[in-house]
Amino acid sequence: MSNRFFQGVVYQLKESIDRTVGVLDENGVVVACSDLIKIGEKHDNVLSYINSTLDTVKDDGYTYKPIVQAPGFEYIAFVEGADELSEKYISLVVIALANIKQYYDEKFDKNNFVKNVILNNILPGDVYIKARELHFETDAFRVAILIRLSEKSDVSAYDILQSLFPDKQKDFIINVNETDLVLVKEVKDTNDNKDLEKLAKSIIDIISSELYIKAYVGIGTIVDNIRDLPRSFNDAQVALEVGKIFDTENHIMTYDNLGIGRLIYQLPTSLCETFLSEIFKKGSIESLDYETLFTIQKFFENNLNVSETSRKLFVHRNTLVYRLEKIRKLTGLDLRRFDHAIVFKVALMVKRYLVSNPTKF
Repeated sequence: MSNRFFQGVVYQLKESIDRTVGVLDENGVVVACSDLIKIGEKHDNVLSYINSTLDTVKDDGYTYKPIVQAPGFEYIAFVEGADELSEKYISLVVIALANIKQYYDEKFDKNNFVKNVILNNILPGDVYIKARELHFETDAFRVAILIRLSEKSDVSAYDILQSLFPDKQKDFIINVNETDLVLVKEVKDTNDNKDLEKLAKSIIDIISSELYIKAYVGIGTIVDNIRDLPRSFNDAQVALEVGKIFDTENHIMTYDNLGIGRLIYQLPTSLCETFLSEIFKKGSIESLDYETLFTIQKFFENNLNVSETSRKLFVHRNTLVYRLEKIRKLTGLDLRRFDHAIVFKVALMVKRYLVSNPTKF
C-alpha cells in the first residue's frame, strides 16, 4: 500500500487532536507520521506485545493499536500519550486508517481485483476499465488452482503460499474462506496438465509438512483472457467436487481429466434415477455385496480380462466366471461383453453420484 495515503490522513488527524499521530509497518518502522522527523524510526519493543494481544498497548509515552486485517495485521497506528484520552484517540485513528486502507485495497490492489473477478463481484463491463487503472495485463494465459484444506489451521496457509509464489504481479493468492484458497497463476501457453499437477503436488507437500494437515487441489482450465477467469475458477471447484465423488484416493484433480465423471455430475438427479431404474431390475444394484463390487472393480481395472483379474484376486478362473455369471443373473448385464460393461460402469458411477448428494456451483 502507498504510504502517502496514510500520510495525508495523519496530518488531518493531528489538526483535530493536537497530538503526534503515526503508523508503523509490520517491522515496527514508522512509515507515516504527523511529525516528519520520526519517519524511518523503529519501535521494536512494541511488536511482541501487539503480536500477542492484537489490542491496545501503551509503551514509552505512546499508545499503539494494530489496524487488524485477518489473519493478522500489516500496520500499527500510534498516538502520542498514554492517558485515558489517548485510548479514545487511538480507536478513532484506527477506524480512519482502516477505512482508508480498505479504500486503497479496493481501488489499487491487484490481488483484490483478481478476487472480485473470479468471484463475479465486478460487472463484466467494468473489468477492462479497472484493469487499465491497475495496469493489469488482460490478455495472458492464466489458470485458477483451488486449494482445499482438510481442516482449519492455526498457521496461515495464505502466508505459506505467498512464500511459494512471491511474484505478486503474476501470481495471486486469494482467501475464499477458512479452508479454501485460490492460486491464480500466469502460465506459458505451452504448459500442460502434467506441469500443473507437479505444481499442485508441491503445494500439497509443503502444506503437509508445514501445517500437518491434508490438502486437496482442483486445477481449472487454462484461459487466455481475464474475462474467462471465473470459468477457470468454477472448473477448479467442479474438479474437486467430482474427484470427491468418483476418485476419493486422489488429492489432485484436473478439470480436463475428469472424463465421464464430469458428464454425470452435470446431469439432473431425476434423469440419473430414471436411468438406473431402466437399466437394473428393482433392487438388483443394492443386492450386490462388497465382495462382488470389489470383483467388478478389479475386472474393470484389468480391462475385462478374466485370466488377469483372477490372478490379481488370487482366485481360480472358474470362481471368477461363476461370480460374473451371478452378476449377470442379478442385473441382466454380462460384464464380459464390452457394451454391457460400459453400461454397468456408468450405472455404478451414477449410483455413487446420487448417494453423494453433491454440491453444485
